[in-house]
Amino acid sequence: MENQKTIQQIAKDNDIAPTQVSAWKKELESHISEIFERKNTTNESAVNFEKKSARLERKIGQLLIEKEFLEGKCEELGIGTSEKP
Repeated sequence: MENQKTIQQIAKDNDIAPTQVSAWKKELESHISEIFERKNTTNESAVNFEKKSARLERKIGQLLIEKEFLEGKCEELGIGTSEKP
């Protein structure tokens, strides 16, 4: 804690009123858990979104490969792919 400045020093260095620094400090202290909680929630949501997106992309790739395979087999057998069962 040797390198910490007082509220008066911070206010003087930034040309603002000491009462403003105190108000910001109180506001930060009262909301600090919310700030970090939101960040973690956002990160967790982003990770979950990325995992879900990757899983869906793999599934789409798998379905496209299966579709192309079945179209090829239909062509070999002379079955039109535009026909509906």
